[in-house]
Amino acid sequence: MCIRDRLEETEKILEQYRDRLEEKVELRTRELTLARDELAKNLEKLRRIMKGIVLTIVRMVEAKDPYTAGHQQRVSKLAVAIAKKLGLPEDQVNCIETASILHDIGKINVPAEILTKPGKLDDIEFMLIKMHSATGYEILKSIEFPWPVAEIVLQHHERMDGGGYPKGLKGDEISLEALIIGVADVVEAMATHRPYRPSLGIEAALSEITEGAGKRYDPDIVNACIALFEEGYEL
Repeated sequence: MCIRDRLEETEKILEQYRDRLEEKVELRTRELTLARDELAKNLEKLRRIMKGIVLTIVRMVEAKDPYTAGHQQRVSKLAVAIAKKLGLPEDQVNCIETASILHDIGKINVPAEILTKPGKLDDIEFMLIKMHSATGYEILKSIEFPWPVAEIVLQHHERMDGGGYPKGLKGDEISLEALIIGVADVVEAMATHRPYRPSLGIEAALSEITEGAGKRYDPDIVNACIALFEEGYEL
């Protein structure tokens, strides 16, 4: 066999090998695509299940306190809008959505007569209300969320100047997620009806966070929140 014939035979063998290799690569690619699609479906299913469980817990808390029914959902909606306005990544937005919808779960341990009391709370009653952040942390800390939800719930009443509770944290000691929820919580609480007072209105709520920007509240969060309402956002 001459050298040319050997070269042609070698080329044919290589071409057959390449064709088989391409077939294997194509088959493996299809398998990986199917596996990826199945994984995405399962992850979405898990997200829907988790969201359903979270909403069920929220309804249990709100059933105890009809005056604030919808409060946690409205806070969550506003907190998510602020997070998006700040340009936070999707995973962090999802974290804020979950933590904010659960931020008042600790109120399930507060007597209903205190939650719905029409008059001013006395010192002991107010102390019991203030315990809801820590109670929420205790309820949530054993749940393996993909984010530090329990810690965020614990911190949502902390303020940058150290005047919040339960630990009196300051500045960078407070997570960004908790600071966002804190602003959304203040705005929603002031702008809606409560058993002990009528709504103070959105203008009063925005005035509160504006005056507290850089002191009690993060100024970037405040600016994002105000911008949303200037653009027509409604609670």
